[in-house]
Amino acid sequence: MWVITLFEQKSVRIYEYAQKVEAIQAMKHFGRNAILSYTN
Repeated sequence: MWVITLFEQKSVRIYEYAQKVEAIQAMKHFGRNAILSYTN
C-alpha cells in the first residue's frame, strides 16, 4: 500500500493508495507539504 502523509498547519492527513501510479498522481496536487511512503 502506498501512503501519502500530508502535513498541514495544525493537523496531519493520511491517504492510502493501492497503486503507485495513483499515489504519484495525487502527490502532484499536494506539493511540498507531503511525503510518499510504501508499507506492506
